[in-house]
Amino acid sequence: MKKIYFLALLVFITTTGMAQNLVTNGGLESWDDPNSPSSWDVFENINQESIQIHQGSFSAAHTSDESTKDLRQDLDGITGGQTYTITYYYKDNDPMARTRIWSYWMEDGNYLDDDAEVLRPGQYSEDNGDWQQFQVELTAPMNANQFRFEVRVYKQDGSWGGMVYYDDFSFEQDQTTYPEPSNYPTAFEANSAGQSIVLDWEDAVGTQLPGAYLILGEILPVKGVQLDPPMDGEPVTDDLDWTDGQAAINVLYGQETYSFANLPMGEHYQFTIYPYTNSGANIDYKTDGTAPTATASVSLIIIINEEGFENDLGTWTPYSVTGDQEWYQDTYNDQTFAKMSGFDGGSNENEDWLISPELEFIDAENAYFNFISAMNYTGPDLQLFVSTDYGGTGDPNGFEWDELTQDAIWSDGGWSWVASGEVDISEYMSQGTYLAFKYTSTDAESATWELDDLLVYGTSTLSINDHAEASFSIFPNPTSDQLNIRVENKGKLRISNAMGQLVMEQALEQGHTTISLQNLLTGMYVITFTDEQQASKTHKLMVN
Repeated sequence: MKKIYFLALLVFITTTGMAQNLVTNGGLESWDDPNSPSSWDVFENINQESIQIHQGSFSAAHTSDESTKDLRQDLDGITGGQTYTITYYYKDNDPMARTRIWSYWMEDGNYLDDDAEVLRPGQYSEDNGDWQQFQVELTAPMNANQFRFEVRVYKQDGSWGGMVYYDDFSFEQDQTTYPEPSNYPTAFEANSAGQSIVLDWEDAVGTQLPGAYLILGEILPVKGVQLDPPMDGEPVTDDLDWTDGQAAINVLYGQETYSFANLPMGEHYQFTIYPYTNSGANIDYKTDGTAPTATASVSLIIIINEEGFENDLGTWTPYSVTGDQEWYQDTYNDQTFAKMSGFDGGSNENEDWLISPELEFIDAENAYFNFISAMNYTGPDLQLFVSTDYGGTGDPNGFEWDELTQDAIWSDGGWSWVASGEVDISEYMSQGTYLAFKYTSTDAESATWELDDLLVYGTSTLSINDHAEASFSIFPNPTSDQLNIRVENKGKLRISNAMGQLVMEQALEQGHTTISLQNLLTGMYVITFTDEQQASKTHKLMVN
């Protein structure tokens, strides 16, 4: 929500409370010397001015130069969700100078992008013999704790040395205390999207609108202490660490959506939304009646087969039906991949298959296959097939195969790598399932095809802890640098690579532990936990 007042527009602001100016020496009445206004952090090409003033005794003259020059003061103590009125006066009647505001909300010294069209506008000042006012009312982003109040002077039409003048900077906090919001938001929904859950709602309406919303999230069944409604006068800070099974986020009124990303997989989530007014000790939550709730689940990713062809053709098996050319591993720019070409001194007739190992879909409710492909030259297209009766050896032509070629996206040439998208193989989730690529060439045409990053995976909305062997759970999976582990009893953790080699071993105490995986290479691992009663549980772990 914002209200903007530009130039010579006379503005009256009516409030029910007092306002506090956070700018120090905003009237530019105090100077350390004729070129440095007191309490300002940056003052380039600035001079004390006693003739051209808006009010008081002094203003600041800002002289344009060949490059941009700044006048800046950084303000601390900003409260996210609080409304502020930003004001200053400027006078520009010089054809060799132009000015504009160029300010930022910040979090711990880092710029935020919020309100860019107002705080960093595309338009500049225009010649005018009168003092002009810039004024805007903005709500601070929830994560903001600082504001960079900056104005700039620029050369005009290649000329510089002109002056603009500034006076009476203010950054006023609205200290009005508002009553509790009249109503809750409506149409509160939660929908899963990969490893994220997207929340949507329609803003609350009524006599008193909220300034923001607090959203509380829990993993179901509740892993820790069940979350109680918030208490008036006790702000709840943002918490996106789901380690304890809970999270919280504050969202400004008017946003109407929020996405929780990188969630632990295989879990069920419940969210509750509370509107509120004010901030700090005056925060006033609406908790009477029934607060809207929404639930959603994030699918557990189960790695079924992964192949990057780092070790020859890995777990996939070539079978040559016709011709002397065969699938083989190749390397280019440190990338390894499977490659097939029917060209050898000329085009040759070939039929060559590249077949997966038998795929096991334990615990998966759905299954998908994705890969990347590259090709060049002309020739028959590469084909993709699936079979549920192939025996694992011998000529694949003696078995039934369903073609999935049309379900994937393929490279269109020029050695360009293209992602296949998600090929849904859920209907083939049975014992004895195989995937296969079929390459063909003729004595007239022989394209070259390359394959990499083959991944067969399953998804399940069944929580890790819902399985019979529920004493051991991990998240996130896949992961890149660390892994969260929950165990009901103390025991020993072992991690082995795809070759069966032990790469990590660690004793675990009861409860939650976080371990570092920074020393592990990208790939698939098997992680096994054995507790003190010798009960064990195994998961496949994908390290990105």
